[in-house]
Amino acid sequence: MYAEVPCYCVELYFAIVTGNLTSENMKISIITATYNSASTLRDTIESVLAQTYQDIEYIIVDGASKDDTLDIIHHYEPLFNGRLKYVSEPDKGLYDAMNKGIDMATGDAVGVLNSDDFFTHKDVIKGVAEAMSDEQIDAVYGDVHYVNAERLDKCVRYYSSKRFRPWWMRLGFMPAHPSFYCRREVYKTYGKFDTSYRVAADFEQLLRLIFVRKIKTKYLNEDFVTMRTGGVSNANLNSRWLIMLDHRRALRANNVGSSYFLLSLRYIYKAMEVILSRFHRPIEVAEYVGKK
Repeated sequence: MYAEVPCYCVELYFAIVTGNLTSENMKISIITATYNSASTLRDTIESVLAQTYQDIEYIIVDGASKDDTLDIIHHYEPLFNGRLKYVSEPDKGLYDAMNKGIDMATGDAVGVLNSDDFFTHKDVIKGVAEAMSDEQIDAVYGDVHYVNAERLDKCVRYYSSKRFRPWWMRLGFMPAHPSFYCRREVYKTYGKFDTSYRVAADFEQLLRLIFVRKIKTKYLNEDFVTMRTGGVSNANLNSRWLIMLDHRRALRANNVGSSYFLLSLRYIYKAMEVILSRFHRPIEVAEYVGKK
């Protein structure tokens, strides 16, 4: 009797033996979900356009915005020379939009860049492609930092994934999701976002992939993304309680032991990150930010 081999392993094997799996020709799909994002979307798109690594597929999934979001997308589309594709239609929320993006993706690896965030520097995707040219690696992740909208050079929280270990997920920790790039075939094998979660489908997905399925990951010591504070899942205390409820549900659904007490410890750690970030040196804002 032969052991069952996941389909993505077979595809990786043929990519390796044919010499196709190199950083020079590995396609990276980047997904941005938008809804009335006109005030910040230019910075997001400019940061993708500025990447030194060129084999990029940029996918924008718009939820039928009523502001100038589509006009901005139309403006930038020709600048990507066929590397940008988009859809604009009603969706069932952020995670539904991300799933649409994964379905549209044709790249070897897939990541997400939110519509109010931007890449911190020009070589983010280059680093991803180089790391994932190693056929043993299923996914990579790194660091992100948060800023106030009025002071993009002022770090209010530096979110480092360097110390992350899979067992930390019992406490509600995960690698910084905006820095997470995963082989598309892994999603085909183990599933996309579970849209029944209101605010923590990203945690459930990483729990399923990293802790339960034990995919092979690698930490990259890079600041991937600059994130404006005030996002959907960081807005207020009520949202934090909803996150904890979703985390507890995800852990139970995946048969991972935890408790509300253990999950609450994460907020002590986050508070320490905020305090230490006050001493963080100003972060240089890339020249592509703020273009009109």
